[in-house]
Amino acid sequence: MAEAMMGDTERQIAGGKVLWHFTMSLDGFVAGPDHAMDWMAGTSFRPGLVDEYVETTGAILGGRDGWDAAIDDKRPYGGAWEGPIFVLTHHPEDATPAEGITFLNCDPAEAVRIGLEAAGGKNLEVFSPTIGRRLLELGLIDEIDLHVAPVLLGDGIRLYDNPGGEPVRLHRVGEGDPTSAVNVRYRPTPTV
Repeated sequence: MAEAMMGDTERQIAGGKVLWHFTMSLDGFVAGPDHAMDWMAGTSFRPGLVDEYVETTGAILGGRDGWDAAIDDKRPYGGAWEGPIFVLTHHPEDATPAEGITFLNCDPAEAVRIGLEAAGGKNLEVFSPTIGRRLLELGLIDEIDLHVAPVLLGDGIRLYDNPGGEPVRLHRVGEGDPTSAVNVRYRPTPTV
């Protein structure tokens, strides 16, 4: 019952989808300034959620800025996930190499083709706001999967930034009205 009260979605499945996946602050940031991720400390998720992504993810596609900010041999999902990671960059020759990482210098559609092939029928997760936006424009995103953290960052890297662009209408996945707004309610907590 608690899951339903939180407005959670159904379990993620491995269906060969291109999945734009992020934890996001309530004000729309997926990373702090300079791609900082320390703001996620202390955020909890429903039991089993991380395991769903470990089981259903076949490959990951990210961007160079995020990769450069994250270099320290960290693997997604706390190291529980193993698989190919593709980093899309215009300058693969000066990228810091790491095991299991392939640097791609191609158009985003080709990167998706390569990533889906490597995913072997599981999902290709997109961990880049810039690449995700471009793939959305190209019609190559199957789902946007967000976890909204109870924090306001005020600055950082936005999930979707397209000044002057047209609004992108979305349909909520699951039962009920696909155009229904998601309701959340938080209270500020005292600073320790």
